[in-house]
Formats: sequence, C-alpha cells, structure tokens
Amino acid sequence: MTMAVDHAATAKRRTWLTSPVSILAITALVMAAFLALPLNVPIGPMYWDLFIYFDAANRLFSGQVPATDFFAPVGPLGYYLFAGGVKLFSNAQPLLLVHWSLFAVTAPLMALALWRVDQRSRATALALLLPFLVFAVLPFNTREFYSFPGSDGFGIYNRQVCQLLYVLTVALIYLRDQRLLLISIVAGMTGLFLTKITGFVSGGLLCAFAFAAGRISLRTAIASAVLFLGILGLLEAASGFTLNYFADILALVVMNEGSLLPRFLQAASHTFGIVAPAGLLALALIFHDRAALLAKLRSRSLSGMASVIDHEAFWIMAVLIAGIFFETQNTGSQALIFIWPAVLPALTRLWQTETARSPAFLVAVALAAAAALPPLVNTVERAARTYIGAIKNVELPNSNLKTLGRVNMRPEVLRRSEKMLDFYARHRDTYADFIRIQELPAYMYYSEFDFQAAHLLAIDGAIDAIRELEAEQGIRFETILNLNFVNPFPWLLDRQAPLHVAIGADPTRAVPPPDAEALEAVRHTDLILHPTCPLTTANADLLKIYAPAMQDHERVALNQCFDAYLSPEMADRIE
Repeated sequence: MTMAVDHAATAKRRTWLTSPVSILAITALVMAAFLALPLNVPIGPMYWDLFIYFDAANRLFSGQVPATDFFAPVGPLGYYLFAGGVKLFSNAQPLLLVHWSLFAVTAPLMALALWRVDQRSRATALALLLPFLVFAVLPFNTREFYSFPGSDGFGIYNRQVCQLLYVLTVALIYLRDQRLLLISIVAGMTGLFLTKITGFVSGGLLCAFAFAAGRISLRTAIASAVLFLGILGLLEAASGFTLNYFADILALVVMNEGSLLPRFLQAASHTFGIVAPAGLLALALIFHDRAALLAKLRSRSLSGMASVIDHEAFWIMAVLIAGIFFETQNTGSQALIFIWPAVLPALTRLWQTETARSPAFLVAVALAAAAALPPLVNTVERAARTYIGAIKNVELPNSNLKTLGRVNMRPEVLRRSEKMLDFYARHRDTYADFIRIQELPAYMYYSEFDFQAAHLLAIDGAIDAIRELEAEQGIRFETILNLNFVNPFPWLLDRQAPLHVAIGADPTRAVPPPDAEALEAVRHTDLILHPTCPLTTANADLLKIYAPAMQDHERVALNQCFDAYLSPEMADRIE
C-alpha cells in the first residue's frame, strides 16, 4: 500500500512538473533570476534601437504620457513594461529586460489557453508551448540581418507583436469556451493595439476569420468590441492618450505611404521559406479533403459554409496573409512564428485518421516541418553562435553608461571603435562630404559592430565633457536633446528630455514636421547635442528640422565628437 501511495505521489509530481502552466511559471522565475544578475551580452547590429526604451522610460518616470507629451514610432505598451521592469530589476541587462518584459502579458494568456488544451491533450499543449518559449526567451530575430553573430537590439517591438499574435492564434484555434476566448481576444487585441498598429490590423484579420469560421460567437464578438472600445475610452478620459495616438498613427501613415503591393511582395520574399511550404500544405489539405469540402459547399447552409472556412487549410492561409501584412513594414522580427498553431491541427488530425506511412501524412509532415522548423532552428543556432562565440569577448570600457554599457565584443572590434573615434574627429570634412552626396560611409553602416561600440564610447565621453563643463561654470543643464536617432543622455544624467519631440528619431520615417509646441519646447531646451563622430545624413536632417527653434542657441564644441548648442539662458551664464 505504501509503495502504491509513493508511486502515485511521484506520478503526480511528474505530472505537475510537465504541465504547461508550471513550465511557464518556472520560466518566469528563471528570467527573473537572470535579470537580477549583472550580465553582459554581445553587441549586435543596430543595437542602439533599445536605447529608445530608456528615453521613453525616463519620460514616463517624469510624468510624460506617450502620444500626448512625446511622439513615438510605436505604441506605448513596451515602454511601460520596460519602465516597470527597470523599477523591479534596476541592474538588469537592458536587451534581456526589454525582450522578456512582454512575458508579463503573454505568459498569463498562454497559461489561460493551454490550461484548457492540457485538459484534452498534454502533448498538444506542450507542442504549442515549447516553440513559443524559444522565441519568448531568446532575444533574436528569426532572419539574420548581419553576417557576424551578435545580439539583435533592433526589431524588438516587431518581435513582441509576433509573440502576441502567436498567443492570439492559439486562443482562436484551440479555445472553445467563449468566456475565455473573450478574455484572450480583448487582452490580445489591446496589447497589439498598444504595441504596433500593423500588428493590431493583423490580429483583427485573424479575429474576423475566426468569426467567419464560427469560432467566435456574435455575442462574444460584440462584447469584445465593446470592452476594447471601453478600454480606449478610459485611456482617453485618463490622459487624452487615445485620440493623440490615432493622430500619431495617421502621421506615420502619411510619412510611410506607398504602394502596398510592392511591400507585400517584399515581405513575401523575406518569408518565402515559410510561405511556400505552408501554402503548399494548405493546397495539399484542400486536395486531400476535397470531397468533404465540396459536400459541405453543396449544402448551402451557413453552418456548412462556416465549417468549410474553419478547415485547417484556410486557417493556414489566413495566418499567412495576416503575417505577410505585418511584415510589410518590418526590418527585423520573429516573422510568422504563429504559423505553427495553425499547422498543428492538420498534423494532429492526419495522425489520428491516417496510417503513419500514408502519403498524405508524410507530405503534411514534410511541408509542416519545412514551414515551422527553420525559424525555430535559426533562432536557436543564432543564439548559440552569439553566446558561445562571446567567450573571448571583452567588455566595453565605460564609466557613465549605467546598464547601457553592459555589452561585450571581440577585442579587435573594440580596438577599431577606439581608433575610429579619433579618425572621425580628424576627418570631419570627409564625412561632411558624405552628407553632401546624401550617403552613409557604408551601405549597412548602422549594422557595423564597431559603429555601435564607437557610438557608446562617444556618449560616455560626452557625459564626462558635460559634467566637466557644468562643474567649471557652476551650471546644470536640466533639459537635453540629442540630434540623433536615440537620446540616452537624460536617462544617463538623470535629467529631462524636452516635451513633444519624437523619440526613435529617424527623420525619413518617424519624425513628422514639428508643430508649434515641439518647436517651443526645443527653443527652451538647455542643451542640444549634435554628434559629429561621424557626421551623418540623418543627424544633419534632424538639425535642419529643429533649426528654426535653435536660432538663439549658441554653438560650442563640447568635445571632439559632439557640438553643443546652449540656450541663451545657459550661454549667458558661461564665462
């Protein structure tokens, strides 16, 4: 009897340890443990993208509201999650923190869906969970953008959207309980709306398809819409955010308008390795089930039409369309990782109805593997290359960068970065000539590891120069603007950024013409910095954009890599 009880207790522990909810909880605890450690990560292409989150967090801490007090290239959810993460884990490596912060949203929603799936099949629940965890844990895009291994500090909000779409797809396909589906839709669509509008549109396409397929009842659809609009109404009443956010979205649409067809073709080409086999799988499933589908169509009933739409092949096509649409605006992301929840039901059904060696089953397995495995394998392979290759890396020397300086790189990359700062300063006219011809020094200049490291070193040196100037003159610059893609100075110096200016300041895509409020804020900014190591077209464009508000500022050379523009009030106090 005792042995039977012990055996039952052991089986129960094993069951608990392999449950999806337990695995999600354990993963969250492991993440928290790593965030509490002073870790470094290898620097990577366009690593400076994550600096935007510090600019946003600093603004949030000072009481600024996104869309109301400053213009942002995407929705505010990621910024608020990151700001909360900074409060909880002040010593965390920022790339890990920003990537993992979304787990606070996706983990509960995944737990909600997988709890019900697990009641029917633990194997299915784990098959849905484990790939998701790979993408949620490893901070990498699925497509390699640069030949050398490094951390993907760019495309972060795109990765977050893809993970939210994964969770939403799981709920739409696997949840039958309309109450749980209501929670998942409202939370998922709100998260998508507050992360990136193209992700929200993609999620809306999936929800519309689920409604047409009979997965979402009319009552649930109406309740979801009402609750979602209610949330937007509360945000508008609390801060005026919603209407301002819509205005920002329209401004971005105007700045990025163009033919949709070329962008669809470009996105389809980028994701061809997924789109082709998944599309072939959909066609193969239609061919395999053609007799049953035709019979349902002949019935001409609404239920028959809904059951046709609800076929696995059309779910795959719906996911492909939604995913390709989202990728039309992206450089880096975890593209179409949510194809797997749409592919898995077909494999499960064929496994149950066909023999293991039947042509239909073997073809489906081959095509499903071709669609779903490459993003998973590529992400794991890139992470392995990056972290294993970092054994010989050296840390970035700095004294002012806080956790932004938690990066490492090959010794030769660091040496080149240090040499190039002096080279940029001594050859300023050469880089001014690049501006004249409207070109960068290299086609993928911002992806170069040495540029990213040199940029951090220049910021570190500029902070020393600012503090030295303040100490010598007995002044303090309370507001600081950097005429650059990123503005980490207010965060690093515990100061403020001016209101109403754009963060993530790409003048070609994300900096609308400044209005009177923005120009007035710039006019009263104590210190405006213009990076010169090297001079670039983007920074020159930003200088032109804000020049009308800088006419009374006095230009001085802060150090060899930064020009400083001092407000009249600050300039009058300098000897």
